[in-house]
Amino acid sequence: MSSEKVPVTVLTGFLGAGKTTLLNHILSAQHGRKFAVLINEFGELGVDNDLVVDADEEVFETNNGCICCTVRGDLIRILGSLLRRRQKFDGIIVETTGLADPAPVAQTFFLDENLREKARLDAVITVVDAVNVLTTLDESPESVRQIAFADVIILNKTDLVDETHLEAVTSRIRQINAHVTIHRASRSAVALDEVLDRGGFDLNRALETMPNFLTDDSHGHEEGVTSMSFATQAPLDEQKFNAWIGPILQVQGPDILRAKGILYFEGKEERFAFQAVHMLADGDYIGPCKPGEKRESRIVFIGRNLNRPQLRRGFEACQS
Repeated sequence: MSSEKVPVTVLTGFLGAGKTTLLNHILSAQHGRKFAVLINEFGELGVDNDLVVDADEEVFETNNGCICCTVRGDLIRILGSLLRRRQKFDGIIVETTGLADPAPVAQTFFLDENLREKARLDAVITVVDAVNVLTTLDESPESVRQIAFADVIILNKTDLVDETHLEAVTSRIRQINAHVTIHRASRSAVALDEVLDRGGFDLNRALETMPNFLTDDSHGHEEGVTSMSFATQAPLDEQKFNAWIGPILQVQGPDILRAKGILYFEGKEERFAFQAVHMLADGDYIGPCKPGEKRESRIVFIGRNLNRPQLRRGFEACQS
C-alpha cells in the first residue's frame, strides 16, 4: 500500500544555501520523472517562481509567511488539490523558505488524514552553504533544526572553501546529526538517484531526535529577521543599480541574510536574476518575460536591522 502513495520530498536549507539551484537541477535532469512543485517564500513579493527553470512542471507558490507556521494551511490545501490529480506526476517537491523549521512540515504528512492516506514523506533534504554555515549555526536556530531533522544533506559551495574548512563543517554537522548522509556538491550538482525516492525519511529516527514530533506544535524563529520587498514597473538603469547595491552589500552585508530580485534594465529584453548572500552577489540574464507577464522589477531583502525607507528610496533611485 505504501508504494502506491505519492512520494514527497521536502527541500530545506538556510537562506541562500542553494535550494532553488538544486530544484532546477532536479527539474532539468534527464530522469524521465515528472514532479509537481510547491515553493514557499518568506517575502511579500514572489521571486523564486521566476528563478525556477521553465520546465513542464506544475509549480505553485505561497508567499508572505513560513510554510511551517502562518501558511501551513496553504500547504495542506495545495497538496490536497494536487493529490486529486496524482496520476499526472510521479512525485511532489516542497521547497520551504530559508527560515522554515522542517519538523512541522514533516509532521503534516502524519497528522493530516488525507495526506497520510495518499502521500508518503520520502525525505527531508537540507542544502547547507559550506561557506557561511559555521556562522549561521551560531546565529540562527532555524539552521540547527534544518540540519538536525535532515535525512540527506547536500553540502553545497564546496568549491569555494578548502578541505580544512570542509572537515570542520562536516564535524559540526555530525555533532548535530550523527547519522545523516552527506553529499558534497558545487552549485547543488548531485547524483539525483542518490537523493530522490530513496525512502529516506525514518519516523523512528525522527522520534529519537524529537520525541514529541507527532504531538508538539511549537516552534519559533530567530527574532528580528524581517523581509522587505520593492517593485517598480519603470525600467532600471543598470549602472545606477550596480552603484547602489554594491555599497549596500558591503556595508550591510552581515545583516543581509538574503537578497534576490528579478530586474528589467533599460534597453535589455531579457530579465536579470539578481541574488546575494551577505556580501557575495551573483546574477545572470534568464530570458525574456513570459507571454502576458508584466515587465516589473522586484527585489527582496531578508535580514536584520533593515531600513525600509532607505532601501525603498535607493531602489527607486535606480530607475532610468
